[in-house]
Amino acid sequence: MTLRTIDSLGQLEGKRVIVRCDLNVPLKDGQITDDGRIRASLPTLTALLEAGASVIVVSHLGRPEGVPEAKYSLAPVAVRLSELLGAPVAFATDTVGPSASGVVSALGNGQLALLENLRFNPGETAKSDADRTAFARQLAAFGDAFVSDGFGVVHRKQASVYELATLLPSAAGTLIATELDVLDRLTEKPEKPYAVVLGGSKVSDKLGVIAHLLPRVDSLLIGGGMLFTFLAAQGHKVGASLLEADQLDTVRGYLAKAKELGVDIVLPTDVVVASKFGADAEHEVRPADDIEGSPWGASGLGLDIGPDTAEAFAAVIRKSRTVFWNGPMGVFELAPFAEGTRTVAKALTEVTGLSVVGGGDSAAAVRALGFTDDQFGHISTGGGASLEFLEGKSLPGLEVLGWQA
Repeated sequence: MTLRTIDSLGQLEGKRVIVRCDLNVPLKDGQITDDGRIRASLPTLTALLEAGASVIVVSHLGRPEGVPEAKYSLAPVAVRLSELLGAPVAFATDTVGPSASGVVSALGNGQLALLENLRFNPGETAKSDADRTAFARQLAAFGDAFVSDGFGVVHRKQASVYELATLLPSAAGTLIATELDVLDRLTEKPEKPYAVVLGGSKVSDKLGVIAHLLPRVDSLLIGGGMLFTFLAAQGHKVGASLLEADQLDTVRGYLAKAKELGVDIVLPTDVVVASKFGADAEHEVRPADDIEGSPWGASGLGLDIGPDTAEAFAAVIRKSRTVFWNGPMGVFELAPFAEGTRTVAKALTEVTGLSVVGGGDSAAAVRALGFTDDQFGHISTGGGASLEFLEGKSLPGLEVLGWQA
């Protein structure tokens, strides 16, 4: 089975097409701080509008518990989407209620509407298949066809991702098709040398991807909070740094497996250690095997990879032909602990080959640090979905569109 594309839907002029996007953008004081996911949705939306369809966009934002919460409203997204499209966007203040019905009824060909946050309705994320299907039927009543283009949610079996696709003629949008093409290149005969850079807070979040990619990669670079579990697995003290003690044996197993496969696991040789968590914290660079030698002893916190490590990582990245990066190298939101992430990001912009930034915090980090999307081969819109794909898992939102892992 192959992924169904928009072409499979036939003539779209005069049809109402529901599009599931992932517009889950970060907000601060009601303002969008990173519109990357909105911009990523534009090619599919523009193509449908130009085909003469009436487009009904649905999405979630944040984690409301099945009831409306003002801070999770998609209203700011409607404003930004209108600016980016250069056309009006009608906004419904509910999902399947009178506002949505009125807005959809008023849509003409080549016009677009955005419905309010799907997760304001408990049916979207309900555990019961029947409850999700009931909500999906209400959504389906608005459309003649369904396009799934929210890659960041295809690993979720939710009403607008899975059940809705079973109720209408359905296809994948161009964003999903692009994401799958890139991820396929990371798993099926990637160009060598192949380096994977993993950061973020927890080893446990990355266990599956480490296991699945170890036989495929040449180098595995470990930074972020997860590095301290690797150091502890080697017998080093890590002070008060983030540590998953229950994963030590698993990590030792990965280290042994990597040695057996000839994979180079590159661990930090130096770490930025701080007196506390905060931008105003005292800090100094310490050898990775002497973190507790800092002035703060066992209470010192490792909050970034050190400069020597950052340069070593950059050297491996630059000589690689395929690089996948998921997870910041440190607490990039705080200026004293952003340099490791900045150095790794810059190295990815210098790769001669395919460089992929794996969504989520990594995408936010590179934009916050001043990099632009076009400096990288690809910035994924789905951190969790990307990782589950790379683990070899089946993703319900893709299966329902005809995809098989």
